[in-house]
Amino acid sequence: MKRHRLIFYLSIILSATACSPRISNSISGPQGNAGLQSGPMLGYADMFEVLIWVQTKSAGVVKIEYWEAEKPDRKFQTEPVVTVAQHGFTAKCTADRLEPGRNYQYTVYINGGAVQLPYPTTFKTQPLWQYRTDPPTVSIAMGSCSYVNEPEYDRPGKPYGSEYQIFGSIAAKKPDVMLWLGDNWYFREPDFNTRSGMLHRATHTRSVPEMQPLLAAANNYAIWDDHDYGPNDADATFIHKDMAWQVFQDFWGNPTYGIPGHKGCTTFFNYADIEFFMLDNRYYRTPDYCKTCPEKTALGHDQLEWFLEALAASRAPFKLVAIGGQLLTTDNHDETYTHLYKAERDTILSRIEREGIKGVVFLTGDRHFTELSAMKNGAGNWVYDLTVSALTSGAFTDAGKKIKNDYRVDGTVVDHHSFSIFNISGPRKERQLEMKIYDADGKELWTKTIGPDGIMK
Repeated sequence: MKRHRLIFYLSIILSATACSPRISNSISGPQGNAGLQSGPMLGYADMFEVLIWVQTKSAGVVKIEYWEAEKPDRKFQTEPVVTVAQHGFTAKCTADRLEPGRNYQYTVYINGGAVQLPYPTTFKTQPLWQYRTDPPTVSIAMGSCSYVNEPEYDRPGKPYGSEYQIFGSIAAKKPDVMLWLGDNWYFREPDFNTRSGMLHRATHTRSVPEMQPLLAAANNYAIWDDHDYGPNDADATFIHKDMAWQVFQDFWGNPTYGIPGHKGCTTFFNYADIEFFMLDNRYYRTPDYCKTCPEKTALGHDQLEWFLEALAASRAPFKLVAIGGQLLTTDNHDETYTHLYKAERDTILSRIEREGIKGVVFLTGDRHFTELSAMKNGAGNWVYDLTVSALTSGAFTDAGKKIKNDYRVDGTVVDHHSFSIFNISGPRKERQLEMKIYDADGKELWTKTIGPDGIMK
């Protein structure tokens, strides 16, 4: 059986070689660490299943050996995955012989050789707490705008990316979940129009050494914004958006990619009792400055209706809504909702008000500065919008002076690299959300807490 399986995988690689001469003619390529390009990265995690992502340097076979931490003698293996050039030599391995609420350890094997790393390779499954206990405490990290310099392809002048140590600072906080809020890499001019260009950019950014411990430390979920979708301010007219969508799928481990019957980066997941709505503000977006478009939209009709209905159906104490650009701010510049898509913004906020939905926190990026917005609607419920930007890209250093936002919470503007950690804790009916902002070195800058009543302390 093993011999037949080996012949099967070899035939796949040889077939792929006929289409791409860059793929090795043999599975006897670099083994272990010598074959590792980036990762491992934890993708989605549920009670019975966890996804582990790995990128190899060339065509090869990846598998994961894993075991429950308390039962090291009972080991399991994922099905081997063959990596090919067309998908950036990426592998998604599914660990599916798991039990809820357990801690696991694992080893990555590339072409039969074990990968040895200087940081832990562990994961945990979500616990089965429903109807049994109070929900567990959840720690959620987030940020947007990750630019990694590559001088030969960057625009001339001062390097745009810096302080990559921020990724290590996030990992040191030991979050359960890491949310990547868009512009997770920055396509350059050579990248826009070809799969090879897009794969190069995603690979280059994903391979930065400082990022690797974070990829392995938390379950990573992502949306995109314009720079990891296409050119600056790209919209639904981007001719290569399906190619960008395929690359996004290659490099992220979300549970889904688009609502049923529709493409995009949209997904939804639960972690403990918290619900995450991960929205796509690019694939269906009408051009920002179209004067004759019959309906201006960032989300598209179908995604918008799905989101609003799913939000109304939610009974989670906090609904965390990740969307690329600022929604709540009153700033009338750049790509804010107020500036370009006010009617859709009003629709979203009106439905939240009319449905009496509580605990909505929008999570946004794009602007290259951090701020918290808070608005009390006509139903007496508070809606929040935390903008967390940038991780490593250039910062908007005088945003607090130049940007007017009537809903800004005093003292929350950060005009240099930053990230956020949410800690959600408390009994089932008394959950509270503590949000903290940190600088690139992990120093706390400010903290706010939203209580079970939705009111910020």
